[in-house]
Amino acid sequence: MTKAKILQPDLILGDTIVTLTPDILKFYNLRGLILDVDETLVPLQEKEASAELRHWVETIRPLVSIWLVSNNVSDGRIGSIARSLDLPYIIGAVKPSRRKLRQALDAMSLPPERVAMVGDRLFTDVLAGNRLGMVTILVEPMIDPAVATSRYPIRNFEVWISRQLGVSLAKTQHNFTNDDKS
Repeated sequence: MTKAKILQPDLILGDTIVTLTPDILKFYNLRGLILDVDETLVPLQEKEASAELRHWVETIRPLVSIWLVSNNVSDGRIGSIARSLDLPYIIGAVKPSRRKLRQALDAMSLPPERVAMVGDRLFTDVLAGNRLGMVTILVEPMIDPAVATSRYPIRNFEVWISRQLGVSLAKTQHNFTNDDKS
């Protein structure tokens, strides 16, 4: 697998996770989601999910199994977020390592190709998901816009390196009906 292919998300939403719709799940034939936590679901300083995110989870939960898998090692913080969403979670994932993602896949009893790894980072979330053969979905981070340019140089660097390697990071354009998939 080429360096560009291993970093190429299957879907680039171009917006935050709350724009991941049931139609998109159906289009990709997904039965499970593994979600990154920090900046994918909540800004880095938050300890609880927003009302908007809780509503999104309640909309999606009947359609797919959902697990939170975070590189963060703070059980207090990640556990608090998981409890506010009533979701199982794993901390200390060390993504792009695949070990904890496999643990979540095993708990869901689903094959990797039926589960999406959803996250805001190319070198952790997308890379880990692609290494397992999962559908990978890149979302825009949930961050405080006032600190976005000064506090997130690593993500900006990842995007720059990925583009140099030939990764396309243009928002995926579909109407996400099953007839649209070829």
